[in-house]
Amino acid sequence: MSVIAVLGTLDSKGAEHAFVADQIRLRGHEVLLIDVGTGDDPTVEPGVSRFEVAAAASVDLQQVLDRKDRGECVAAMTRSAPVLLAQLVAESRISGVISLGGGGGTAIATAAMRALPTGFPKVMVSTLASGNTSHYVGTRDIVMIPSVVDVSGLNRVSRTIFTRAAGAICGMVESEVNISDSRPIVVASMFGNTTDLVSMAREQLEVAGYEVLVFHATGTGGRTMESLIESGMVAGILDVTTTELADELAGGVLTAGPNRLDAMSKAGVPAVLAPGCLDMINFGERDTVPSRFKNRAIYEHNAQVTLVRTSPEECGQLGKILAEKANANKAPASILIPTRAVSVISAPGGVFHSPAADSKLFEAIRKESEVEVIELPAEINSEEFAAACVKTLLRLMSGKFTLESA
Repeated sequence: MSVIAVLGTLDSKGAEHAFVADQIRLRGHEVLLIDVGTGDDPTVEPGVSRFEVAAAASVDLQQVLDRKDRGECVAAMTRSAPVLLAQLVAESRISGVISLGGGGGTAIATAAMRALPTGFPKVMVSTLASGNTSHYVGTRDIVMIPSVVDVSGLNRVSRTIFTRAAGAICGMVESEVNISDSRPIVVASMFGNTTDLVSMAREQLEVAGYEVLVFHATGTGGRTMESLIESGMVAGILDVTTTELADELAGGVLTAGPNRLDAMSKAGVPAVLAPGCLDMINFGERDTVPSRFKNRAIYEHNAQVTLVRTSPEECGQLGKILAEKANANKAPASILIPTRAVSVISAPGGVFHSPAADSKLFEAIRKESEVEVIELPAEINSEEFAAACVKTLLRLMSGKFTLESA
């Protein structure tokens, strides 16, 4: 029998959380009710009071409550709930967590869930789950379920949603995960325009005895990969799709932030880097592309994704950024350049083919790099380039590193 945490604002949504708790008990599990409300007294008896939650982060909740500032109260719980929940998990006192909420409740509960390890069961039923949830989910595996109606009272719709959500968290907790793979981990970054490269490299690395985890370079994917690298679990990095740097520089929608590629230097992990897809800036539908790019080459990848060609000036800056990130790594690093194309659509005849822009990119990498730079007269998705990336990474991970430029 497992204990499942039901965390929420038990002052305004006590009946709803109590209903979910009852559904969990019907499945044979125990419940730990955790109150993160800051308004009236809780309408159901919690197993952990709001004051105990705040105390976990050394917050004097009564002082906060006395100031009667709702924003400050929510912020206090947003700081405290992650500390408490992480403690409960570390002490093996809970096996899963579920919450229901509107704006404030979702902010508090998902902050707590983001403090928990990947793989730990987490379910959030929210009025905000049908929109952009990236800032709630972050880099964690939080299951977001739209509440459909407001989390305000029990009715035929909310009972259905809450019952299914309770079944979801119970099913997740009941599922046995058998992880017996002891192979060292290599992480790789991939985009649609580098799929062939990463697929070939993954197969070769698996033959060599590595488990390869592939992350889609969509902002969240890059941040998630960085988080895993920083955790110390990674033996090698195949970061061949560094396109998120272009979105950060030029204002695209898939930026992973200014700290992209910094985790390798913090963790000291051998890395092979490539300027994969630095020819493109990502936007949504065609009409979302800023007018300042109207004279650029534009490619509609699909109805929801529009790509804009990076300029020679931007490519020069990106080459410098990539080189400086590589230089900072305290472990061996190499930059591999496919001089014929950095993406499918930058190859000769492609809509993003621009020798002038590529020249600026490659020149900046050569000029600024203090690590090994290997240039191959090949396209990024070629068998030749994939084999070179794998061969170089295996060499770096083995400790056989020499500074050279090819």
